[in-house]
Amino acid sequence: MSAGQIAALVAAGAFVLLVLFLVIALVKLGRTLDEATVAIRKAHENTDPLLHGASDTITHVNTQLERVDGITSDVRTVSGNASALSSVFTATLGGPLVKTAALSYGMSKAIKARRAAKAENGKHTLRRGRKSKR
Repeated sequence: MSAGQIAALVAAGAFVLLVLFLVIALVKLGRTLDEATVAIRKAHENTDPLLHGASDTITHVNTQLERVDGITSDVRTVSGNASALSSVFTATLGGPLVKTAALSYGMSKAIKARRAAKAENGKHTLRRGRKSKR
């Protein structure tokens, strides 16, 4: 055997080893891809019920929001009616109540002033009466 033949045998052996390592790597990569495929398939199967549950929840929330919309519109109507009633009350009874309150205040002031004046006159007459008796 010549040196060229030995070199060819070494190169052929190295090439066989390289092919073996590549085959092992490809087999491992194939297994990894198979496992990834199985994991993706399981994830897809598990997400289906989850998505159905989310859809049911969203439908329920939309129903509740429609109810809240109805309640909100009713509250808006009631507050508008209360505002109108308040305006009517102020317009019809507010003026006379203010006038009555002003009249009663004026009357009480006049009565107090008259009592004060009467008491003041009474003091002067008593003093004068005492002085005249002496």
